[in-house]
Amino acid sequence: MASRLLSDLIIRNGPVPFSVAMDVALYSSGGFYAAGGGAGRRRDFITSPEVGALFGALLANALDSRWEVLGCPDPFIVAEVGAGSGMLARTVLAAAPRCRQALRYVMVERSESMRALHSQYLSLTAADELLGRSTEGRRSSEEDAQIIPGQGPLVASMTALPAQRFRGVIVANELLDNLAFDLLERRVDGWAEVRVTNGAYGALQELLVAAAPELDAWAMAIAPDAPIGGRIPRQVQAREWVHAACSALQAGSVVAVDYAVKETASLAHRDPAEWLRTYRAHGRGRHPVEDVGLQDITVEVAIDQLPKPTHISTQADALVRWGIAPLVAQARSTWHERASIGDLAALQARSRVQEAEALTDPTGLGSFTVMEWDVGRIASVQP
Repeated sequence: MASRLLSDLIIRNGPVPFSVAMDVALYSSGGFYAAGGGAGRRRDFITSPEVGALFGALLANALDSRWEVLGCPDPFIVAEVGAGSGMLARTVLAAAPRCRQALRYVMVERSESMRALHSQYLSLTAADELLGRSTEGRRSSEEDAQIIPGQGPLVASMTALPAQRFRGVIVANELLDNLAFDLLERRVDGWAEVRVTNGAYGALQELLVAAAPELDAWAMAIAPDAPIGGRIPRQVQAREWVHAACSALQAGSVVAVDYAVKETASLAHRDPAEWLRTYRAHGRGRHPVEDVGLQDITVEVAIDQLPKPTHISTQADALVRWGIAPLVAQARSTWHERASIGDLAALQARSRVQEAEALTDPTGLGSFTVMEWDVGRIASVQP
C-alpha cells in the first residue's frame, strides 16, 4: 500500500516534503494510478474526453489546423501525455482528421495499469517503427531511421516522450494539476514548509518546518501580501514539464488544458481546500494525507509559475475556435428532424448537443484554462 511505502520512507529519512508524499500517493507501485484509479465513468472522476466523442472531434480539428500551419509534415507526431486509458486518442482517431495519413499518435502514460488498456481498444505500432528510431532516440541503422510517408494513422504507447525532437503537437489534458508540488504556509516570522510525517496509531499528519532561505525568499516575492495562515503551492514539476515539452519539439505547439489560476498570490487568500482537492468515486475525498493511495490529489495550476504561454483562453472559447458551433448546429438540426422518430441518429444528435453544453459550461468544464506554447516564443520564469 502507498501509505505503508510513505510511512517507511519517513522512518528512514524523516518528514518528507508534500511533493514527495503526493508522488508516492499517486504514482508509486501502490499508488492511486497504479491501482487503476483515474478518469472514467466507472472510475473516480470525469474529464472532457469521458463526456463523449465531441471533445476528441474538436481536438482533431485543432490538430489539423496546426498540421497545416507547419506545412503538412509527414510524419506529424501528436504526443498525448497523461493519456490514461486512451479515451482521448480513440475519439481523435474516430473523428478521421485530415492529417490522419501523416499522423503518428503517441500515448504517453506512466501507469502500467493504464497502459495495459491501450492495446484493448487500439491497434498499436512499436515505437521504433512509428518514430523511425529506437525508443531511446538513437538510430540503430539508416533503414530503421526511414519513415514511409502516408502510412498513418499509427499509434504507439510509451512511458515518456520520445527522446529525439520532433515536429508536431504535445497535448496534456488535466495533467499539470496532478504533478507533485510543495506546499508553503505564511507564519508571523516568515514562511513555513508543509511536510508529512508519521503520527499516532499509524496515521500520517502534517508538520510545519521553517522554510529554507531560498524557499522563503521565493514565497515572499510571489505572494508578498499573503495573510498569516495563507498557503500557496510551489509547482516546480509543472514548470519543468512545460520546459521539457517545449524542448521536445523542433516546431509545433504544446497544449495543456486544466483548471488554473493566473496568480499564485490569489491562492493565499482562499481556503486551501478550494484549490487543493482530492477525488474518489466521483466525489470529493478526504484530507490529502489521509487515504493515501486511495484518492486523487489535484491542485489549481498557477500560471505565473509556468513559462509564459503564447495563448491563454477558457475551454469554452477554445472549443469555439476549434469548430464546435457548426457541429452543434448540425446536431440540433438532426435532432429536430428526427426527434419524433427516435432512431439512433436522433439519439446521437441529442447526445452531441448535451456534450457541447457540458464542455462549455461556464461553471464547469467550460471554465477550464487552455494554455498553448508555440515553440520559439517561450518566456522563462524564475524558479
